Amino acid sequence: MTYRGDVRPGSDPQVRELAHLSITKVAVDPEMSNNCYLLRCRETGEQLLVDAAAEPDTLLPLVGGAGLACVVTTHQHWDHHRALAPVVAATGAAVLVGEPDADAVTEQTGVEVTRRLAHGDTVEVGRCRLEVLAIAGHTPGSVALRYDDPEGHPHLFTGDSLFPGGVGATFGDEAAFRQLVDEVEHKIFATLPDETWFYPGHGDDSTIGAQRPHLAQWRERGW
Repeated sequence: MTYRGDVRPGSDPQVRELAHLSITKVAVDPEMSNNCYLLRCRETGEQLLVDAAAEPDTLLPLVGGAGLACVVTTHQHWDHHRALAPVVAATGAAVLVGEPDADAVTEQTGVEVTRRLAHGDTVEVGRCRLEVLAIAGHTPGSVALRYDDPEGHPHLFTGDSLFPGGVGATFGDEAAFRQLVDEVEHKIFATLPDETWFYPGHGDDSTIGAQRPHLAQWRERGW
């Protein structure tokens, strides 16, 4: 199957094979339709999960017998970590969260955070390196993960900070919206090329180039 990124809860996962990294996208929970991404280093087999959002019975078979090195929780909202405790209990995976959201994730899940992430940190999955982008606004500690494919274009896992059609929700908080759209503009659009493929926390994927022309419109409309 050609990777399109248009998964839905109950549908089969889709797999994208890069030269050095395999990306498996699956959607969980019919109500919230969260995306989870299992990243696997093709050389070493080491794996990283972006958001143990829900349905451990869906996520753990994807991990399989290869084990799971870590789970990166993109932000503190409840729908992105409902399966964190059972996944960590089953795999012993380390738990990585943006510093300002780390305590909230522990309070909500009972899972201790192994590593608190800051902007510019790197996270390794086998021989593949991901860069942490701290994108505050949706929550104070939201993070995105950037992977620069040495034989292709960048790939960006954005959590709920960036979607096709706009930035993440800020729930009527004008200051938070301004912070979020500024950080998305300066840390994502100003630094990544148009061919960058991004993978959001809900719904379909897109590219930076497809969304770039609309950034001023998002800022003007205020959401």
